[in-house]
Amino acid sequence: MSVRSTRFYSTASFQKVIVPVVFGHNSDVAETFGITVAPGKNVLFVGIVLVGKEESLSGAAALARRLRTQLRLQAEKYAVQVHPQVLVSSTPWVDLLNVLIEEKANLLILDWNRHLEGLNVTASQALESTPCNLALVRGPLPACPKNILASLRGGPYAELVLRLSLAAAKSCQGKLTVLHLSPQKPVPSSDLPYRGLQRVLDRLPEISRLDLAGDDPGKIITEAARNFDLLVLGASARPESDAAPLGAMVGAILKESTVGMVVVKPAQPLNINFDSEASGKAAISVLVDKWFAENTYHANEFTNLERLLELKRRQNVKISLALPALNEQETVGRVISTVKTPLMDMVPLLDEIVLIDSNSTDATRSIAASMDIPVYIHQELLPGYGSRRGKGEALWKSLLVTQGDIILWIDTDIVNIHPRFVYGLIGPLLNSPKVAFVKGYYRRPIKVGDTLQAGGGGRVTELTARPLINLFYPELSGVVQPLSGEYGGRRSVLEQLPFYSGYGVEIGLLIDIFERCGLHSISQVDLQERVHHNQPLEALSKMSFAIIQAVTHKLEHRFERNFLEEVNKTMKLIRYETGRFYLEVEEIAELERPPMIQLPEYQVSHPRS
Repeated sequence: MSVRSTRFYSTASFQKVIVPVVFGHNSDVAETFGITVAPGKNVLFVGIVLVGKEESLSGAAALARRLRTQLRLQAEKYAVQVHPQVLVSSTPWVDLLNVLIEEKANLLILDWNRHLEGLNVTASQALESTPCNLALVRGPLPACPKNILASLRGGPYAELVLRLSLAAAKSCQGKLTVLHLSPQKPVPSSDLPYRGLQRVLDRLPEISRLDLAGDDPGKIITEAARNFDLLVLGASARPESDAAPLGAMVGAILKESTVGMVVVKPAQPLNINFDSEASGKAAISVLVDKWFAENTYHANEFTNLERLLELKRRQNVKISLALPALNEQETVGRVISTVKTPLMDMVPLLDEIVLIDSNSTDATRSIAASMDIPVYIHQELLPGYGSRRGKGEALWKSLLVTQGDIILWIDTDIVNIHPRFVYGLIGPLLNSPKVAFVKGYYRRPIKVGDTLQAGGGGRVTELTARPLINLFYPELSGVVQPLSGEYGGRRSVLEQLPFYSGYGVEIGLLIDIFERCGLHSISQVDLQERVHHNQPLEALSKMSFAIIQAVTHKLEHRFERNFLEEVNKTMKLIRYETGRFYLEVEEIAELERPPMIQLPEYQVSHPRS
């Protein structure tokens, strides 16, 4: 071993320590050791939910939600970092290896047996495939060991043993003793590996030395460790068998010793096949189930507004809420007050709220203006590009008049408005930098006569949007309500996307973000229940017609063939008068606006930094 300065062995060596937290499996020992050897900001807890191979991954969404809550509490308790996504998997070890690579981890800490069981991996597999340094911890382990024994034989594992031992001793202001064991009858040159290490130890006067000799190293180390709180040693470089993956000597010590132990193995070259055995349809099904479990949130997870505010400040982002409206005088005032008071006046999560009006003929605009909300009539914005009817036109132009890094939209006809419709959308975007777009979903009761049916709403979603998605974009089939009006995303992504001017805007944005950023960039959040004014069947028919056009247009890009021109864009509506039916033709052409970032006016008002 080469001689290095003592600075190399400081706790700064462990810049990213990963500790898995597996639902239903106690990992207190590993968590404690992680916090002991590295500052909390360098420790990353990764939540994992193990699902049986025959079970549906999507069924674990509730467990993932519970684990996210647990991790938040642990983060506050230990001042550690938490991976923004809880992994839900029937192959959790493979997923964890991906996180290790992605995070550039230099130490993985596993609880001997508990983690192996929870991650569905053998000790041999863990030792062979971990791409970073590995520490296997076995209790009992005191919260802060004061008397540490490090067994050093020289060789490739000695450096990691010494680094971990020094980090633990420094953190706990404890005493470190180095044990060097020699054969009873030394063989010439057998001590050469230790001589290089000894030159390093000579530069560390705070370390005590314990030199022993004997031909039964397992027994000698076990006996010596009785006087210490913690024993740190290296695994065998050449394990004898799967039954003794750490080596016969370490296996014997694990069996006989009652002292807390840490067994280490330095980083290994990655040698694992990440390809799933599943293929085709089965692979997509697993992908969707996994996404659903890991990326489906509940608004109740984000009720701590101060925590959201701290995340917002830490990320230095601004958040805008744009409210599209057309003749919503009955509800717009309550929507604004319900959101503005708690989320802007009391806790400044929102930096601005603007009303994007579609030229209402009632008091919608005056109500908003009286509440100090900036009001824009979208038909008057960007006059050089003409004016189109439709909600999508208002959303597109809202990019021009807002300044936030995150932009949210909620409808102004919500009867049961609650702040969760906004903070529920903010939560996933602040929780994970990977999330570029979040959709709200909810139960949508519908009034039939005098009866309110709990799940009767969302008829266009279930009869048009979701069947089309399942047919052409099955990766998105886990999105509960692709047409919901409550959603938001990052400006850096939204400004680069085209917007349909009409009813196709929601499904168009969803498909474009999926194809541009990937499924992992999309999350959804349960907003519980939404009561609004239900539209008549004819209006829903027009909406369906526009959505079919939008999906067809997106398929043109995929197949590089312009076949929408061959599709009829006029719809024959059936009218009825007493004694007769007749047809009335209406043109419903779903037109697209270019990405906002392409407009010179936008480039002036939103210059690149």
